Amino acid sequence: MKIAIGCDHVGIILKPAITEHLIARGITVIDKGAHEDTRTDYPIYGKAVAEAVVSGEANLGIVFCGSGIGISIAANKVKGIRAVVCSEPYSAKLSREHNNTNVLSFGSRVIGSDLAKMIVDAWLDAKFEGERHQKRVEMIAAIEEEQA
Repeated sequence: MKIAIGCDHVGIILKPAITEHLIARGITVIDKGAHEDTRTDYPIYGKAVAEAVVSGEANLGIVFCGSGIGISIAANKVKGIRAVVCSEPYSAKLSREHNNTNVLSFGSRVIGSDLAKMIVDAWLDAKFEGERHQKRVEMIAAIEEEQA
């Protein structure tokens, strides 16, 4: 399993803890930046992580900024990405089971590292249920095609 991670200068606060947590789970981490706390723009990193996922360089992606919102919006602009912002584990779990999300986002100004790890675990441990949910994921992909 390979996970691409990315963040802006605010999200960088959580990156070391999440990276260590993923490595402890036996996951290869592909770090798409940022690498320092100098002011930068979250769309750069949301796009980089999303492109790593759709290209197959990574299986999944995790992004974070101050709120998790902006970077997830940027990631969702890449065709094939279903990014979700989560501030608690239950939504992360359901997003995988029902929506087959492939990018997880959260805010470093919203949650701390322990909660972030719980969210990551819930998201990674959940599996897409398919069946009735598959039709809905296909409908989302169809909307994406219409807009292309």
